[in-house]
Amino acid sequence: MLFRRREPLSYRERLRTMIWPRRSFSRSLRYMGKRITRITASPHAVAAGLAVGVFAAFTPFFGFHLILAIILAYLIAGNIAAAAIGTALANPLTIPFIWGGTYEVGRMIVDENGQSQALPLTRILESEIFKQMSFEELWQPILKPMLFGSLVLGLGCALAVYVAARWATINYRHKRLQRIVVKKTLAGQQGISR
Repeated sequence: MLFRRREPLSYRERLRTMIWPRRSFSRSLRYMGKRITRITASPHAVAAGLAVGVFAAFTPFFGFHLILAIILAYLIAGNIAAAAIGTALANPLTIPFIWGGTYEVGRMIVDENGQSQALPLTRILESEIFKQMSFEELWQPILKPMLFGSLVLGLGCALAVYVAARWATINYRHKRLQRIVVKKTLAGQQGISR
């Protein structure tokens, strides 16, 4: 292999780079942005795939985000690779904030006449999360508010991501086309002058 390391990374080093990038977060984010804009699909497909991935990252079905994103991307003709990249929003650094936000927003939505059966988040973290509960016991106080909250926050973020990704993809392709035209024009002028 041409670009293979002489000494492969150890398991510990691979785990560290998965959690904390080797260079910086901004460099990693720029790299992911370039990967997304360079996907060979229509701007709508790229943006729709990325938006679906972000929406799936907000759902409380941890472990099924990628499957859900792929299915939704297929249904709305989005790019599956972009959907997979979009699910990276749900990572160990962001998932506590996402789940806390979806739970609190869902608790406000589910609250009927001030009589909410959903428990405050601090009480759930203190006691309920550590005991074994059946699905029925988890549904009303935890999963139902998180599901409704994820629909609201996920759709809002997905819409914002769709608009930004579509604009970035169109803008990148337009600038790239302009660079190609300028190169061809300069090459043509140099050929004529000789």
